[in-house]
Amino acid sequence: MSSGGLDLSRAKDRHDVNFIGFNQDQSCFAVGCSNGFRVYNCSPFREQLERVLEGGGIRHVEMLFRSKMFALVGAANNGLYPPNKVIIWDDQSRKDVGELSFRDEVKAVRLRRDKVIAVLEFKVMVFNFEDLSCVMEIDTVSNPKGLCALSPGSQQAVLACPGSQRGQVRLELLDQRRTHVLLAHTSPISCMALNLEGTRLVTASEKGTILRVFETSTGRSLQELRRGAGTASICSLCFNAPSTLLSCSSERGTVHVFCLTDPDA
Repeated sequence: MSSGGLDLSRAKDRHDVNFIGFNQDQSCFAVGCSNGFRVYNCSPFREQLERVLEGGGIRHVEMLFRSKMFALVGAANNGLYPPNKVIIWDDQSRKDVGELSFRDEVKAVRLRRDKVIAVLEFKVMVFNFEDLSCVMEIDTVSNPKGLCALSPGSQQAVLACPGSQRGQVRLELLDQRRTHVLLAHTSPISCMALNLEGTRLVTASEKGTILRVFETSTGRSLQELRRGAGTASICSLCFNAPSTLLSCSSERGTVHVFCLTDPDA
């Protein structure tokens, strides 16, 4: 899974789109707008739902697969849902059913069936979905992009986020209560993604020339992929379903697709 959607909240037309992000299996995507949010099905492509919410724009929408549950973060102009709160929205009843409040602005949210992850600039907070109780706080370097990846599968719960130093990635094996700290790059991390099963992690730095693939259970490096010699800002990273291919898109307008090796072959 990629570490985030496309945040367009600083676009010139602030009355248009604020955010675009896929759900956990990429079967549909959500769009945060100036007056609410929409969900689109990918194949066949069609609008699945539209919700107009009073109060202002939505800056982040996180889906839970194709269920009726969403996590919403309001834009700066939203009087009902301010940007320092995560709102749990039940679309079946069409109302908010839970709320997490913080002192600072929420940069991103991740969901799985048993966890809610709130990403602040210097902290990642882990909550149980059932009762919204906090089970973990992780200190990070400055993380204005809200970088964070969470495995959605039922096999294991794996969380990846920036570490406490530049270029570090912290891997949390939540079910096993184990932690790996990886020195992934010498430059600050710019993008990261987990595969569906949570067994592989890929990272990129702000230089954007090298991608590194890690095994999450041990933290060992499995493969190093060169995107190019020139610096590039990486927009997204994504494994295919069987984790045999990896795609990388950048602001240079290019998409690279890499074949991944099987370390057990």
